[in-house]
Amino acid sequence: MIHKVKPKKFLGQHFLTDLRIAQRIADTVDACPNLPILEVGPGMGVMTQFLAQKSRQLKVVEIDFESVRYLREHFPMLEDGIIEDDFLTMHLERTFQGEPFVLTGNYPYNISSQIFFKMLEYKQLIPCCTGMVQKEVAERIAAAPGSKTYGILSVLIQAWYDVEYLFTVEPGVFNPPPKVRSAVIRLTRNQTESLGCDERLFRRVVKTTFNQRRKTLRNNIRPLLIELHLSEETTTSLLSDPIFNQRPEQLSVSDFIALTYRIEGLTKC
Repeated sequence: MIHKVKPKKFLGQHFLTDLRIAQRIADTVDACPNLPILEVGPGMGVMTQFLAQKSRQLKVVEIDFESVRYLREHFPMLEDGIIEDDFLTMHLERTFQGEPFVLTGNYPYNISSQIFFKMLEYKQLIPCCTGMVQKEVAERIAAAPGSKTYGILSVLIQAWYDVEYLFTVEPGVFNPPPKVRSAVIRLTRNQTESLGCDERLFRRVVKTTFNQRRKTLRNNIRPLLIELHLSEETTTSLLSDPIFNQRPEQLSVSDFIALTYRIEGLTKC
């Protein structure tokens, strides 16, 4: 007989114990019906049991060998769908033979941001992503321009997804209870198929400008312009635009796209 899995701090594990909340999170995938589901970090399957009732193809990915062993014993119907692997290193195009899928889970606290960056790499395969993260991370993802929490995750995700902050979850429903509150969000792909600028440069512009968010864009962007080998004359002319008097959190997603387009054009001159 296998005993319950002990949460491991180094894996960022906080096992959800409230079945009502587990079902509420599982039901967030219903906004994207008819697609297979990939659950990240199922642990002992508190969400898995409700996802399995949805008559959709379900796979779970778990890096903790004890959890994998527990899942295999308690969810024999999922045997072929239990993936013992690190989600962050997986080739997601192989998960459902290149077909789109819904991503969900009670995401490990220590890699939640990395999970969303991974999602962005596979945005064409993931039209819907739901799940639970730290409340602070959820607020950052959902933040609007001008907010203190608006940052890199906000811009990069909102460029491709519509964000819904669904509900807050208190620490007492976890084992062990985390020191912070959690929140459940849903991300749904918007209609954007192309930003109209170089996507890699877009990411560099966003990350560079938020490196020191208290500084103006003018001070933050200059190192990147040097890396791109823009002449001093071109750099000075570009930075004379009043937009560079603003701080990064004041720019909308469309502002960042337009700024990237301008910089990209100057690199081709």
